[in-house]
Amino acid sequence: MKIYQARIAPNPRRVRIFLAEKDIAMEYVEVDIQKGEQYSPEFKQKNVLGLLPVLELDDGSHLSESIAICRYFEEVQPEPLLFGRDAKEKAIVEMWIRRCDFYFMFPTGMCFQNTSDYFKGLKRQVPEWGELCREKSAKFFNLLNNHFEHNDYLAGDYFSIADISAFCTVDFAKVIQQRIQPEHTHLQRWYDAVAARPSSKA
Repeated sequence: MKIYQARIAPNPRRVRIFLAEKDIAMEYVEVDIQKGEQYSPEFKQKNVLGLLPVLELDDGSHLSESIAICRYFEEVQPEPLLFGRDAKEKAIVEMWIRRCDFYFMFPTGMCFQNTSDYFKGLKRQVPEWGELCREKSAKFFNLLNNHFEHNDYLAGDYFSIADISAFCTVDFAKVIQQRIQPEHTHLQRWYDAVAARPSSKA
């Protein structure tokens, strides 16, 4: 097996952290997204959307979307469980994954794509949309801080793939000048706890 990735991107990073938590070794193949290698006809045979990461299985088939890849490895090697330990906890983890994706990762990414020079010439940019997305991303920092006032992790006292997703997005948001603010004391406590885990360096 191997994973095609761009190491600097947040979605491949959350897969690396997930695999590190499970102590699963993996071969990684770097794809240059600034050169648009992910849009080549050859790569689109692996993922028709031209997005990363992509898991290539031993039978030559491919899986894309970071959460789907993590879900695959959760089934292959359940321990430690990172998608929840019972029905309710699994639903809570899923709820937070979706919240992080729709209301944090997506607007952060759209702000970056539409306001940065990084994707000039590769994507059509709408700066006004990007600025709207910047505001949405900032609001999620406040939501997280409020949540962590009463919870160690997103699913209460249980570390999960949802925390990995939020952690990677907090770091990714630096590309749009969004950072944890001094008043976000609860968010900072959670961030420091996740950053102290060896997997965070993956």
